[in-house]
Amino acid sequence: MRIQIGLNQLPAAPHPDEPDFNDTEDFENASRGFVAKLEPCIIRDPKGHVVWDNDAYDFVKEQCPNTVNPKLWRQAQLTAIQGLYEVSPAVYQVRGFDISNMSIVEGHSGIIIIDPLTSMECAQEALKFYRTHRGNRPVTAVIYSHSHADHYGGALCVLPKDTGSIPIIAPEGFMKEVTSEHVLAGPSMLRRAAFMYGTRLPKHPRGQVGTGLGMGASAGTTSIIPPNTLVTKTGQELVIDGVKFVFQLVPGTEAPAELNFFLPDHEALYISECATHCLHNIVTLRGASVRDARAWSQYLDETIELYGERSKVLFAGHHWPTWGEDKIRKLVLEQRDMYAFLHDQTVRLMNKGLTGTEIAEIMILPPKLRRAWHAQGYYGSVSHNVKGIYQRYMTWFDGNPAHLWPHTPSEEGKRYIRCFGGVDELVSKARVFIEEGDLRFAATLLDHAVSAEPENRLAAETLAWVFEKMGFAAENATWRNFFLTRTMDLRNKGKSRQAMDTTTASVTLNPDASIEDWLDAIAISVDGLKAAEEFEESQSILVRVLELESRWKITLSNGAMTYRSFSKTEEQQVDDFGKTRPAIAIDTKKQLYELLSRNASLSQFTCGGPRDSLFLQRLLELSAITV
Repeated sequence: MRIQIGLNQLPAAPHPDEPDFNDTEDFENASRGFVAKLEPCIIRDPKGHVVWDNDAYDFVKEQCPNTVNPKLWRQAQLTAIQGLYEVSPAVYQVRGFDISNMSIVEGHSGIIIIDPLTSMECAQEALKFYRTHRGNRPVTAVIYSHSHADHYGGALCVLPKDTGSIPIIAPEGFMKEVTSEHVLAGPSMLRRAAFMYGTRLPKHPRGQVGTGLGMGASAGTTSIIPPNTLVTKTGQELVIDGVKFVFQLVPGTEAPAELNFFLPDHEALYISECATHCLHNIVTLRGASVRDARAWSQYLDETIELYGERSKVLFAGHHWPTWGEDKIRKLVLEQRDMYAFLHDQTVRLMNKGLTGTEIAEIMILPPKLRRAWHAQGYYGSVSHNVKGIYQRYMTWFDGNPAHLWPHTPSEEGKRYIRCFGGVDELVSKARVFIEEGDLRFAATLLDHAVSAEPENRLAAETLAWVFEKMGFAAENATWRNFFLTRTMDLRNKGKSRQAMDTTTASVTLNPDASIEDWLDAIAISVDGLKAAEEFEESQSILVRVLELESRWKITLSNGAMTYRSFSKTEEQQVDDFGKTRPAIAIDTKKQLYELLSRNASLSQFTCGGPRDSLFLQRLLELSAITV
């Protein structure tokens, strides 16, 4: 095979529509305010297991090899920079201890921590490192900027044991979004995330070289301490440990519940994850609801209107700060324009009759944005973001009836093999497209072969070669990680699709979630057909939680579990359904958690009778819930 990627060959002069590799401003900003770095930057859990190893990325200090896109290599060099940095007097960041940054604002008597990383171990080390260089100041408040785990997961290890009087601040809707995203699709998202972030890949020029947003997520213990103070409107002000914070709510941008804030005394603007040094995700490859690119753009416009003329430094939950009013305005306004352009032009072309795939194939950003380093597609991409915007309005269906009722990949693959006269002939034809440089169509053909015959080594090895070359060429880190993880699985005789063991996937109950979330988790875990066969007639049970003065009617009918909450005064109305009666009385929410997660026996609680106990026990068995 004669394909040569040759990506390490940088242009002798900047292309007029490409960013300039001679522009070093990002490197200067990423190093500005340096206080100290952690040596070695390796963080372990209490058992000695490594949960974060930033030193494993030392190879990015070398010249870009031909196995990595030069733009992505440059981004990895920037995001691998680690240490404690002064953003402005009394405002600091610990960067490179996780995929995200932990920011620290020094107050009158202690420190306010913003976004305590993904894991407890990394947050604890970041706080310890800060204190080594700035003194042993107590934590007087914590702010969660939004509802993604890399911005709250380490909270338990930065807060003192008695948190009662300490403000824990978050945007309105924070806990609902934290729990709901993972209740319904958590196992599937986690499997996808392993591909997106390259979790199983070696950290190597031929493997994982970061994620574009950071080097990777830490592998430690995640925690959550629910907030006790909510930001409910833009313009809301709080004085925290003598420091004035002015908040901007930005829901539905990068996260469903998100906020920015401005520090008037420091002339500093924290923009959470709404403006980053790359194109972000409108739709994320790990799986989530499609974000609203139009609203995202509008909130950025509001940000610059509210705080643009007063901000001397902009800092965020990822990447490095930007200093100077003009440069802050340029960054935020260009990010605003980028998301607005992608949204509006996708919708314009959609309304002309083009599909998401067709729009993605022709969509390019305007020249000025193509030349901006912060608009490059290291994490989000123009291609998959455009498809996400199309999906938000038009669903997955592209309007072609041939795509309404396709065969499964395995069955479709078998038919392609028949059309080509066998696997060998299909692989031979794929090699023709490889020789022509059309790796995309070669991958399409070979994927049909591997889907139909996963054990065919010729097809698997050829597809692995193609995916590897596509990964090496990718500017987008998450695309690279998908391509190379699939390459690894194919070479290790992995499964035909995403090497995912779906038999072990299960939904877990989060003890901090609501009762509604627990019941939702059980409902989506019930084997519906088996339940319908076993319970031909509708059955219901009533659960009382005395501590909360709440009552829940749980029904299994036609293989579907539904539930309803009601007040004490409404209890008699439930009897109208015939078979429902007060059956189980539970003192506390914690006891209900133990029961639903099958850590407590039904015999511990007051039940209406053995029939009720057997029904609930069997329902929980059918759900296969874990903790």
